[in-house]
Amino acid sequence: MRPSYLGRILLQWCDSCHVPVLAPACSCGARTRPVPVTPPGDARPAFPADVSLVNRIYEEHFGAPLIPAGHLALLNKVPDPDRMEEVIAGGAVLGSIRFLAGEGRWEPIPRREAAAYLAPRRRYVVVDTGAVPSIVNGGASVLAPGLLEIEPSVKRGDEVFVLDEEKHCIAVGRAKVDAGETEGIERGSIVRTRKNTPSTCIPRKASWEDAVNANAAVIGEKEAASVHFIREVAGRHPLPVNVSYSGGKDSLATLLLVRKALGAVPLLFADTGLELPETYANVQEVAGRYGLPIVEVSGEEAFWETFSREGPPAVNFRWCCRKAKLEPVKRAIGEHWGECLSFVGQRQYESFRRKAGRRVWRNPHVGNQVAAAPIQTWTALHVWLYLFRERAPYNILYEEGLDRVGCFMCPSSDRAVLERIRAMHPGLWETWDRQLRYWQRSHGLPDEWVVQEAWRMRGEAPFQ
Repeated sequence: MRPSYLGRILLQWCDSCHVPVLAPACSCGARTRPVPVTPPGDARPAFPADVSLVNRIYEEHFGAPLIPAGHLALLNKVPDPDRMEEVIAGGAVLGSIRFLAGEGRWEPIPRREAAAYLAPRRRYVVVDTGAVPSIVNGGASVLAPGLLEIEPSVKRGDEVFVLDEEKHCIAVGRAKVDAGETEGIERGSIVRTRKNTPSTCIPRKASWEDAVNANAAVIGEKEAASVHFIREVAGRHPLPVNVSYSGGKDSLATLLLVRKALGAVPLLFADTGLELPETYANVQEVAGRYGLPIVEVSGEEAFWETFSREGPPAVNFRWCCRKAKLEPVKRAIGEHWGECLSFVGQRQYESFRRKAGRRVWRNPHVGNQVAAAPIQTWTALHVWLYLFRERAPYNILYEEGLDRVGCFMCPSSDRAVLERIRAMHPGLWETWDRQLRYWQRSHGLPDEWVVQEAWRMRGEAPFQ
């Protein structure tokens, strides 16, 4: 899939502090260097659950984990039919993990830089010295005449490391044959090597506190600009103010900024009835921590009433946001304020629609609300460094491996995410599954419509 350019890629690395930096210079005074991530480049911290997932995937395949304890790592979601994440550490893209939805499993896709962190004990080949120049300099495939060893577990289609006689990594690629097929073979391709944009890799330990300190200047500048924007918008729109709070990181950062700019304001929470338990807990925690009232509106009844007529929402049939959020929010605003100014956690790096959107607007479905986005130009890493700096009570779901917070069965979620939510909250998912099964049976749809998550796309063949 083609890369998505949603804004400048700002990710840099400081080799003195060994942390990511969002500016050409670190707060320590050292110049930083770009990290060649795939657009949109909205990288985020790898929390312990993320690191555990990456290490499990690499260890199962190569016999060794990828990310050592004490090393900072980032994940960068890139365009893919389902989900693919680049893994960044030491200032380099070490490789990726990709979810194969049809097989229900993850696969590792290493880059040569990964060898700075792991020595493969499985799925590698060794080539003789004479083959090295053509592979390293010319990007040649590993051919049978140059093969010295192929680790016995290698199967056709596997990702493999290519090693020289001293067991140094010279390339990575995908096996063209099973290990058992190479005995006695004299010609033909054994591994198709892959070229990636190279990057410098310097493994060192560091902490997120180090990263916050290294980014002090840029985060301070972002905060000041956003606070100025909030005050300027509030001055132009003399209306009752609130923060549209979802329980997610972006709305939390927005809340902190609004508090600094205007003081305490209410939280406007649209409860769809489909939020995860951790989100409900976070809304209460945040309101309690900062002493803020919650104006809560429920869209649960409207959601299930519409479901009974229309079936489940889909990526190309998203009636859910309008029925379970926008229309209830419009009613709540009318009841509490008549009209209001809501600050929302919208960022341009999230989607083409949000990149193209205005920073201050009125939603046609919520005409009594002026909405404004103070963090429109922030990346996910800006947000996280700000929350770390402020020691803010972010939603625990992020530490459990989710990169976004919303309705647990959102059709726009990747199947990889839905699988994780199903494992985290089986009872919640069973309730949703029962509703899907009822619609499936009453409309003569096959079991695959549910099993393959085909409900997520309306009219998808063969489930028209």
